[in-house]
Amino acid sequence: MVEAVQDAGVVVTGAGGGIGAALARRFAAEGARVVVNDLDAARAQAVADEIGGIAVPGDASVIVAEARDALGGTVDVYCANAGLASGGTEAADDKVWALAWDVNVMAHVRAAQELLPGWLERGSGRFVSTVSAAGLLTMIGAAPYSVTKHGAYAFAEWLSLTYRHRGVKVHAICPQGVRTDMLTASGSAGDLVLAPTAIEPEDVADALFKGMEEDRFLILPHPEVAEYYQARATTPDRWLTNMNHIQRKWEAAR
Repeated sequence: MVEAVQDAGVVVTGAGGGIGAALARRFAAEGARVVVNDLDAARAQAVADEIGGIAVPGDASVIVAEARDALGGTVDVYCANAGLASGGTEAADDKVWALAWDVNVMAHVRAAQELLPGWLERGSGRFVSTVSAAGLLTMIGAAPYSVTKHGAYAFAEWLSLTYRHRGVKVHAICPQGVRTDMLTASGSAGDLVLAPTAIEPEDVADALFKGMEEDRFLILPHPEVAEYYQARATTPDRWLTNMNHIQRKWEAAR
C-alpha cells in the first residue's frame, strides 16, 4: 500500500475502461477518493458507481477545474491516461496528426498548467502519465501514435527533472500490449507485435503502485522493455535493422 494514496484526491482520465478503469479501481481500493473521467459519460458513470467515485465526463484537456471542485478543492494525484491510438504513416491526414498531438501530448500539458501552481505552492503533487512502450521505442504502422507518445514521455521526463526538488512526483507508465479495446483496434500490427506478450490492465495498475512505493519515474509493466530501450540507445542501427525485420514481416503477412 502507498500511504500517500489514502484519502488522496485522484483524477483518472480515460477511465471508462481498460487501463484507466483498472487504475481507478486500484486507487479506490487503496482508500483514495477518485474522479473517473471519460468522453463516454455512461462508461465513466458505470466505473464511478462501481468504485464509489465521482464521474466527471468530457474532454480530458478541460476537466481539471471541475474534477478539483468535485474533490473538494484539491487534486493530489492526476493520472493522464486518456490516449488515442492513431495508426498510419507520414501520409496520414493532418487532422489525424493534430488530434493525436492534442490528445496524447497537449492534454497532459494543459493538465499540468492547471495543477502545478497549487502543487508547487504546497510542495506536493503526483502526475502519472500513461505513455506506452511506443514512447520509448516505436510502433510499426502507427507514425502519429509513436511520435506523439514520444512527446508524452518527453513531457513527463521534463516535468520530473524540473520539479522533483519541489515535491512533485512524476511517473511514466510504458507498457507494451495490454488487453484492452485499444489493442483490439491495433489490427494486424498489434497482433504481430503486442498480442503475444499482452498483459491485463490490472497488471499495469500493480506495476504503477510498485513504482510509486519505490519512488521510480519509469514504470515498465513489461520488464523486457528496459532491454529494448537500452539496445535502442547503445546500438541504434542494429535496433533499427531488427525493427525493420518486423516491419517487413508485417508487410509480407498483409
